[in-house]
Amino acid sequence: MAESSGNPPAERIGYITRVQSFSACHRLHSLRLSDEENKEVYGKCNNPYGHGHNYKVEVTVRGKIDPVTGMVMNLTDLKRSIEIRTFHQTFLLSLPSTTENLAVYIWDNMAKALPASLLYEIRIHETDKNIVVYRGE
Repeated sequence: MAESSGNPPAERIGYITRVQSFSACHRLHSLRLSDEENKEVYGKCNNPYGHGHNYKVEVTVRGKIDPVTGMVMNLTDLKRSIEIRTFHQTFLLSLPSTTENLAVYIWDNMAKALPASLLYEIRIHETDKNIVVYRGE
């Protein structure tokens, strides 16, 4: 690749995504709603015995591609950061266990584990047809 007119090459930005799967059971229920309101809002997902999903979580980081290593970050480090996070335990006690709230919970925990400003996106596939994206906003 030829460089033009002696200018340094443009800064390159890359995105890396690592996928982690886990199974979990939950019940959609809000402590701020009555039992009747919960049944109305969440329908069959408010079943007191819960229901389960095989979740797929995609963690995407964004950053400068290091000219020496050629990496945004080492994939082994990203993998390790995701694996040490336990997504399959009770993650919310006072909020409804929606996939949206799960995405925020995972974001908050991954942001603590990764170098500053690298975390770009959490994408959760609750089912093949239900996907939630959270970017820290």
